[in-house]
Amino acid sequence: MKVRPLFDKVVIKAIETSETTESGIVLPGAAQEKPQLAEVLAVGPGGTVDGKEVVMQVKPGDKVLYSKYAGSEFKIDGEEVVIVRQADILAVVE
Repeated sequence: MKVRPLFDKVVIKAIETSETTESGIVLPGAAQEKPQLAEVLAVGPGGTVDGKEVVMQVKPGDKVLYSKYAGSEFKIDGEEVVIVRQADILAVVE
């Protein structure tokens, strides 16, 4: 299934971090922090949102840092994705 976000929305997929600490301790799933690094899968067209013109700054394939509790989580074709507003994306990682 292909997802086409609307307005200033961005579909991202979290990039999993390692499950062990630097000292070698394996963390159970509940103890791990929610990842904040993600890959952009799809980007909306931008346009006028809440009376302001929004120009999209990210593109599919970009790696981004996003706010910890931002967006809505969905499962699409068995893959967990998050749909966030562009304003919830903090930086592009190069």
